[in-house]
Amino acid sequence: MTNTIKVVSPIDNKVIAERELACNTQIKQTIDQSVKAQKRWRETSLHQRAKYLNDAIDFMMLQKAVLAKELTKQMGRPIQYAEGEIAGLAERGRHMIEIAKSQLFDMKIPGKAGATRFIRREPLGVVFTIAPWNYPYLTAVNSIIPALMAGNAVILKHSAQTLLCAERFFEAFEAAGLPSGVFQYLHLDHHLTAKVIKQKEINFVSFTGSVSGGEAIEEAAARQFMGVALELGGKDPAYVRSDADIKHAVEQIVDGAFFNSGQSCCGIERVYVDRSVYKEFVQGVVETVDCYRLGNPLKRLTTLGPLVNAAAATHVRQQIEQAINKGAIAHIDTTKFSMDQQGSAYMAPQVLTDVDHTMSVMTQESFGPVVGIMAVDSDEQAIELMNDSEFGLTASIWTTDQDAAIAIGDQLETGTVFMNRCDYLDPALPWVGVKNSGRGCSLSTLGYEQLTRPKSFNLSHPK
Repeated sequence: MTNTIKVVSPIDNKVIAERELACNTQIKQTIDQSVKAQKRWRETSLHQRAKYLNDAIDFMMLQKAVLAKELTKQMGRPIQYAEGEIAGLAERGRHMIEIAKSQLFDMKIPGKAGATRFIRREPLGVVFTIAPWNYPYLTAVNSIIPALMAGNAVILKHSAQTLLCAERFFEAFEAAGLPSGVFQYLHLDHHLTAKVIKQKEINFVSFTGSVSGGEAIEEAAARQFMGVALELGGKDPAYVRSDADIKHAVEQIVDGAFFNSGQSCCGIERVYVDRSVYKEFVQGVVETVDCYRLGNPLKRLTTLGPLVNAAAATHVRQQIEQAINKGAIAHIDTTKFSMDQQGSAYMAPQVLTDVDHTMSVMTQESFGPVVGIMAVDSDEQAIELMNDSEFGLTASIWTTDQDAAIAIGDQLETGTVFMNRCDYLDPALPWVGVKNSGRGCSLSTLGYEQLTRPKSFNLSHPK
């Protein structure tokens, strides 16, 4: 078994970084340091915590161009979009810092003579964050910043594909003067990750990744009596009603389906369109997707980069092939995309019609640049199809009728309902999935609930 991790860029299959896996001694030392540091950190004022964390975000924003280029090399997102992730990190991080002031103070309970009663929210202790490669900064910040603001220490294990992001977080916190041991990282494989979770000093695990990864996390955490937050897969649907602004719907849904080469847990993977506007919508989608430029993501004109690796692209190609064999129609001429090659991480985008739910491309996560479009005859049919999934992360409804959107949304098995937008996390709203999209809640005021525990004070004053 190798004791190193290599980061192989999907751009050219070259190794851009290699790191040693943490040894048992390093793991123990890191956990011990976290426990000791957290006892001091929890006594630090909210004001001082906020200053450290805002300074760290400032540092990362100053490094935005450097971080963006490094991010593109690690996972292949076109460089023209990469800086947006660092800006998104700042937006989410600063929001969670600001709302902490109203979430972490004592909650007074009035109305009982002769007693002082209040609820105090205490930090859990050590939070272990396991972050993915597709949005390596955005997903990690969802737990890192609120966990630290709540008075916890954090250990970050990043995806092997984007392990340099863990080091950049550490550099930012170090530059901000964060006390030693409060934030640390470890480079781990699956076996070592499970070993860390099993340590009694770990008090909470925040994981973003696959369903199979989530199952492994829960297995490792069994009998540990710790909290676990899981943000897993998605097969997010969009429903275009007859009254929708079709031009806007086309523009936004295509972006939601193909941004980051479709490698987004809340990206649009299937679309249901009222039959009366179906032809117009499909035509608009095909024309828009035909304008994408597949190529080296380090070039500014590239709008579609490679998938994270060739195996991921092979999975998507197989879904497309299966759908076509079952009668689906492919609308994109892939020969227009010169870098599209079998066995390569570079693959052309694809739009499929005449699809149904016997095809895996409409039911199983694709995580790639393909979308299936079906015509429907009613809201009821759309709702039934949108709910016909093992996942439930987000769903979007495209309409000018807000009341209809809310009524439909009430019937959808999903964590977030969008109207006339998609593929976006508002830090003021809780991020939560249902079914196989996970459990737990991050962001918003509710995100602090899973990173703290309530302690009740009931203080009697005898006469």
